Amino acid sequence: MTNIKSMPLAERLRPQSLSDVVGQAHLVGEGKPLYLAIQNRAVPSMILWGPPGVGKTTLARLIAKHTDRPFFQLSAVSAGKAELREIVEKTQFKQADLFTPKNAQMGSAVLFLDEIHRFNKAQQDYLLPYVEDGTLTLIGATTENPSFEVIGALLSRLQVFVLKPLDAEDLERIVRRGAESLQAVVSPDATSFLTRYANGDARASLNLLENAHRLYGENIGIEQLKETLQSKHIRYDKSGEEHYNTVSAFIKSMRAGQVDASLYYLARMIDGGEDPKFIARRMVIFASEDVGMANPTALLIANGVFRAVETIGLPEAQINLAHGVVYLATSPKDRSAYDAYFEALDDVKSHGNLEIPMFIRNAPTRLMKELGYGKGDNASHLPVPLAQKRYYKPKLE
Repeated sequence: MTNIKSMPLAERLRPQSLSDVVGQAHLVGEGKPLYLAIQNRAVPSMILWGPPGVGKTTLARLIAKHTDRPFFQLSAVSAGKAELREIVEKTQFKQADLFTPKNAQMGSAVLFLDEIHRFNKAQQDYLLPYVEDGTLTLIGATTENPSFEVIGALLSRLQVFVLKPLDAEDLERIVRRGAESLQAVVSPDATSFLTRYANGDARASLNLLENAHRLYGENIGIEQLKETLQSKHIRYDKSGEEHYNTVSAFIKSMRAGQVDASLYYLARMIDGGEDPKFIARRMVIFASEDVGMANPTALLIANGVFRAVETIGLPEAQINLAHGVVYLATSPKDRSAYDAYFEALDDVKSHGNLEIPMFIRNAPTRLMKELGYGKGDNASHLPVPLAQKRYYKPKLE
């Protein structure tokens, strides 16, 4: 049996009931979707999409616990078809060590698949029939947009729940719980530092708190936290704060035309193990959002890079990425198309479905022609209340 005191602090403090969960009130608060699903024992297969350290694993475990279902946990980084097949067989035959008379009628076993976006198409295809026929209740966790990383056939059978970063008040509650568990005295400024450092990630704050406690004992102030951070080997963390900081630096460097900085942050991400498709996807977005009409060919180049990454893979694809990064960073920039679209979208949301001018309506029937569809002319094709609007404002040279 595992000694509780030897467990990492973040694991030790993992909530054991829904009432212990901090944050995600929009999902697990009374009367909210996951709360009702658990209370009614009608839990669908789902994706939990959100940043690191916000409770995806905790929620999956609580769902299984509160609905009395067998629970399996795999990481898509290391698991393959063999592990999936073993779980399916155990579930199909309701092996006695998993299913008791109490839970045998409670529904299928829960398979929690962490980092589901790392499963390839063949592995996701393998899961599909067992999710479809109810053999498994699949709970996938991901930090990436599932519409990009989960195949359409599987995604259509999953309900997506979006988890939010924890706010400062949530993180303070968690830090206080951690301090109490460690029997440590944490100064107010140190608590504030921990919440800022965490950037919405409870695990990050608890790990730093625990490391400081190991080094400096029960009295922890802001200086002890800073010294603890300096004593750690700084590296790229593709699932934590450094991931978001590096991606932001990469985009901003390309936006500023800083080629050397752009290449440096590209190399840092690749060396740190970042998914090259994630980088290429950001480049495709950048080509339209930032380069835009100043150089429309940039979108073709960025798409070409993405395709090369898909078909070639690392290590060779890093050359394709470098090629694309230099092209995008040195291209002129023009966000006018991007800005124009979102200004138009604001009007769509503000005004609703305004009447489309008659002269540009389709007139496939005689009745519609008699009603005036397709007749007349107008200087503007916009609805009348917006006829004078100008969304697209080309960048002046």
